Amino acid sequence: MKIPNSRAALRACALLASAAAPYAAYAEDDDQRDIVVTAQKGTSIEQAPSTKASITARQIEEQVNAVNIEDTLKYLPSLVVRKRHIGDTQAPLATRTSGVGASARSLIYADGALLSALIGNNNTSASPRWGLVSPQEVARIDVLYGPFSAAYSGNSIGAVVNITTRSPDTLEGEVNAGISLQDFKQYGTSRTLPSSNFGATLGDRFGPLAVFASYSHVTSSSQPTVYITANRPAASSVAGAATTGGYDDVNRTGAAIRVIGAGGFEHQVQDFAKLKLALDVTRDIRLTYVGGLFLNATNSTVESYLQNAAGPVYAGSLNIGGYAYTVAPTAFSGNVYRYDQRHWSHSLDLSGTSGAIDWQVIGTLYDFGRDEQRVAGTALPSATGGGAGTITRLDGTGWYTLDAKALWRAGGGHRISAGYHRDRYTLANNRYATSDWIAGPQGALNLASSGKTQTQAVWAQDAWTIAEPLTLTVGGRYEWWKAYDGVNFSPTLLPTPTILQPSRAAKRFSPKAALAWTPANDWKISLSFGQAYRFPTVTELYQSVTVGANQQSPNPTLKPERALSEELAIQRGDGDRYVRLSLFNEVISDALLSQTGLLPGGASVAFVQNIDRVRTRGVELAVVERDLLPRFDLSGSVTLVDPRICANAALPAVIGKRPPQVPLRKATIVATYRPTDAVSLTAAARYASRSYGTIDNSDPVSFTYQAFGSYVVADLRANFRVTPHWQMAVGVDNVANRKYFLFHPFPQRTLSAELSYKL
Repeated sequence: MKIPNSRAALRACALLASAAAPYAAYAEDDDQRDIVVTAQKGTSIEQAPSTKASITARQIEEQVNAVNIEDTLKYLPSLVVRKRHIGDTQAPLATRTSGVGASARSLIYADGALLSALIGNNNTSASPRWGLVSPQEVARIDVLYGPFSAAYSGNSIGAVVNITTRSPDTLEGEVNAGISLQDFKQYGTSRTLPSSNFGATLGDRFGPLAVFASYSHVTSSSQPTVYITANRPAASSVAGAATTGGYDDVNRTGAAIRVIGAGGFEHQVQDFAKLKLALDVTRDIRLTYVGGLFLNATNSTVESYLQNAAGPVYAGSLNIGGYAYTVAPTAFSGNVYRYDQRHWSHSLDLSGTSGAIDWQVIGTLYDFGRDEQRVAGTALPSATGGGAGTITRLDGTGWYTLDAKALWRAGGGHRISAGYHRDRYTLANNRYATSDWIAGPQGALNLASSGKTQTQAVWAQDAWTIAEPLTLTVGGRYEWWKAYDGVNFSPTLLPTPTILQPSRAAKRFSPKAALAWTPANDWKISLSFGQAYRFPTVTELYQSVTVGANQQSPNPTLKPERALSEELAIQRGDGDRYVRLSLFNEVISDALLSQTGLLPGGASVAFVQNIDRVRTRGVELAVVERDLLPRFDLSGSVTLVDPRICANAALPAVIGKRPPQVPLRKATIVATYRPTDAVSLTAAARYASRSYGTIDNSDPVSFTYQAFGSYVVADLRANFRVTPHWQMAVGVDNVANRKYFLFHPFPQRTLSAELSYKL
């Protein structure tokens, strides 16, 4: 396997490997352990043979400046959450072998309820619903790597994230508040951006009934998420109105551009409320309901770098620095918008145990009760007071899931699990004209996309302990998938504005196998194989949408992608002290790859296509050492991958190129020192090499808007338990103020402070 040369990565490997000191007997300090009162039933039933990484509530408290739940994953091996700012609702998860545009290649659950938005495979509307869980609720988080369990669909190609929240046995409560301050400077933008958050939890048990309620509020102000650019003409000219301002640069393909402004300054106000009721029907049967309401109000503004004698300039035929430019009326105003979201989530879980059998039935529902975006459609500055625009609604979009599963601890060392799965994803996306984009009623329909997908599956697997040191897990998953009721409407479509898309259907079987050998108590060697099918999502097939200046185009002819994944993992130790080396290989046929093409003015168009074959192989080293030295913990990881497009008859020129958004190198390191039991000091860092945004790798420039650059980001955190009830923390994210792009400009140095009170 050809692995990219990197001295920094090799030094990191050496540092982490040196942490694997001889494993003396290790006694846990019980008074500093988190107690998970009620573990997630599904975890034991599914018996996933995958490699696992975990983080507990105590580690989150000590190590992570966590405002949103997705922050808690940023130091786990190979994972990257593309969180652009505090409160970002478009934060997909990238894994070992998939980039940030492949949100449908991971599964994220909270207490068995799906948070992944499998209506799509993108980094916008299909991003996980992180807002349904707050960091204060978490008991622990477990990440499973690869599609090696028959209990999960092919969306587990990258990873499965299981979030377990608390369920109280006694009265407990917490109130917390925090503030953050980002100092952002780039091109002509220089702003201090404040954010604040408040949260509260309260729980108790009343006989057989456990009640847990939580509330969180976030107010945030973001750096620009887009830059408005204009392609610089090849020849100078005297045409156009004299205008000053802007910055010469190049785009990701190396072409000369003028950066004329910034947009997508998002001011967000979010509220989330959750109620969790767990009733012990009998000693062995529990009924749990979890309901959540997520509210989001976003207001996006822009900033022009252009000036004339009258003030800021936003559109027109302009002459800037001796070159003639034409700036469209919507170049700026297309990034002036308002979001109003009210989403509901519900889950009902009945689980129990009866001697040798554990079982669970869980149903979930997610509903876009209200989802409205209003976008200005005329030139600024007049558009700030209203005028024509568009209203885009996703009301009625959503999904439901149903899972029934059981585990039977049979004789002869067999643990047999099996289950049934059903889901349906519904897209209802309508765009209307309006005479007043701020408060006017919706007018004529000018763009619509709708459709449904449905999957049913049965699965079974057997974890058979052949002999005490040897366990063989074999299983399979059979799935029935269909896409139907697909409709696209646009007045510009000829000869008819409405297209009824044909229905699609497919049946697939995915075998799984894993062999684990434990030659000694602190050693484990496992070899895993999994085949997985990831079916096209409803938005990949049917959704045509414009968000600001960015467009997304559907493809109703997409085929399912098939992944063949293998992993050899060697691990010494477990829990709080281990070293693991994983060698992995993944071959995906008909790979569904999302990429973005550039349009004039800094706009973009996103689309998905099947690529005949993509192969990714690599190595991951992970180390966790609690008390490596007295009161000193060290953990970290290094991931090296070699991703290649191996076959593509439709465009042979891309063979040998790297698939989009997959860095060759990633690394993390976290060091925590506890000078006293009441104080913890943490320094952490994250690294990723640059990647490409196109399948032909035609974007060699990495430090510019819409590129995917490399970064090394260091963070600091100090946590103080002032009294048994009061706690405070201060932190800095991006200490060195590293400026980088993952398509969007990312946050610069951010200071934070937190204060909490626990009963």
